[in-house]
Order: sequence, then structure tokens, then C-alpha cells
Amino acid sequence: MTRTGRVVTRTGLALFAVGVLLIAFVAYQLWGTALYEEQAQSHLKTELAQQLHHALPTSTAHLDAKSPLAGLPPLAHQTAQVTPDPAVNQPIGLLSIPKIGLLDAIVEGVGEAQLEQGPGHYQGTPLPGQAGNASIAGHRTTYAHPFYNLNELAPGDGIYILTKQGFFRYKVTQSQVVAPTDVAVLDSKANQSTLTLTTCNPRYSAATRLVVTAAFDPGPGKAGGTPSPTSTTLPGTKANVSTIPGDSLTGTTNPIWPVVLWSGLTVLLAVAAWLVWRRSPRRFRWLVVLVGVPVVLLCLLTSFEHISLALPGSF
Repeated sequence: MTRTGRVVTRTGLALFAVGVLLIAFVAYQLWGTALYEEQAQSHLKTELAQQLHHALPTSTAHLDAKSPLAGLPPLAHQTAQVTPDPAVNQPIGLLSIPKIGLLDAIVEGVGEAQLEQGPGHYQGTPLPGQAGNASIAGHRTTYAHPFYNLNELAPGDGIYILTKQGFFRYKVTQSQVVAPTDVAVLDSKANQSTLTLTTCNPRYSAATRLVVTAAFDPGPGKAGGTPSPTSTTLPGTKANVSTIPGDSLTGTTNPIWPVVLWSGLTVLLAVAAWLVWRRSPRRFRWLVVLVGVPVVLLCLLTSFEHISLALPGSF
């Protein structure tokens, strides 16, 4: 083979390798990020169970009023007292939407670092179960896509949330598609107790936002659920946010150095494994592959994870 031919061949192989890596990263974004979210959810649910002093339900049926898990509180007949927001990254409750099979812990905060753990509560809006418009955001297609099927919810569908303050039921009232800057959907209206769920729309895009609104549906109690003055007689308030999370132009606060470190380590290990494979006797090359490939892949996945964390907000 001529020198020109070797250059063309090596360039082609390099471009092929880059293409494979790009495809692998896209696949990681769509499916691999679910591994990160599942680990984060496990941690959040463990913390939440300790807060509630009770084992958490493992099925959406356990948080349905028709067949609640033994030991859970009855459905609240009125909203809870207003309390200060917990610290960012803390679990605040368990969200169950039986129709779409969702059972996830809710984390405080809607930054990219929080939404990568699961549905996140907008700071500055009431907590779920309290008077006003409790608002929650979630990913649509990445990080286990908790809100992937949010579009399937229709008026009358039930949404259940378990918190330290009780067990609350909401009924869907409407769905709408709005611009990322239309933050008025997060505002609280006077003397109304609602729940708002937001996610990117359409799937695999962050062009607009799908917004599902649900009204507090009290369980049986005093006089059909007479509200307490301290918890529901409140004026309307505006949400203190400038955009609904998910905009691909949103910045990130995650450092870049882990990306450089893990990417460099992956390249070094891959080159080292290739050199060892080339210089090893043929009968031992299978051993190099058996040991080297898993190590390189593990470093590559870790690198993908840090790249994903360092990128701007996604869908």
C-alpha cells in the first residue's frame, strides 16, 4: 500500500471511530443516563423512607386510594401547613401517577443536577400538599424519562403524592403546550390548591414545554374537607423563575475538569491496551481483550457521565 493509501485508510478509521463514539454517546444520553437516575432514585428513596419512618411503596397501586399500602396515612382532606423549602437535593416526597406507571421520589430543586436525579420541585413554589401551585419539572427523554408519557394524562386522572405532611391526591384538570418563557403557568392563584407538572415538548426536543395542571382532590374528612385558614386562604403569587427548565441554552455549573480527566484516562488506557495486544503472543491476546475491554468501557461510561453532567440543560 502506498503512503497516500495508508493516510487515507488511517483517516477513514479515525473518522469511523469518532462516529462510533458519537453514536455511543447519543445512546448513553437516551438510555445509559437511566443508570445514573436509578442510582440517584435509590438514594433519594432511602432518605425519604427514613424521613417518613415507613417503608416506601414499590408499586403505583400502593399509592392509589383504592388499594393503599398498609400503614400509609389516609388521603388528606385539607391542605397542609406552609413550611419553608427544604435544602436543594433533599427528597421531599414520593410522586405516583398510576396511569403512566410513575413512582419516583421528588428532589428539591430544578437545576440540571437535580433533574438528573428525578422529578424536581421548583423552589419558591409551595411544597406538594400545601395551598397554592406546587410545581414539579421532569425529563421527557433522558435520565429514565420520568415524564415521557405525561401527554397521556387526561382530565380526571389521579396523581398521588406522599410527604412528611401527609398523603395527597390531585385530579388532572388540563394540559397545554407553552413557550419555555411562559412561567405564568407556575404562578399560584388566590385560594386555589393545584399541582403543575412541566416537561419538554415534543419528545427529543426542548422547543416548547408540556404543562399538566391538577387540582387538589381532598379525601373524606370534616365537612367534605373544609380548608384551614392558615393553609389555604392565601393571595396569588408569582413564581420566581425566568424560564421553565429544559431549555438547551441553559448553562451548567458542573466543572469541566472531570471530563478532561476521564476522557484523557480513557484514551490512555485504550492506547495502552492496543499496544499490549499488538505485542502479546497470539495465544495470550484473548486475555488482553478480556481484561482491557471492560476497563476501557468502564472509563468511557464514566467519561460520558461527566460529559453529560457538564453539558447545558437537555431534554
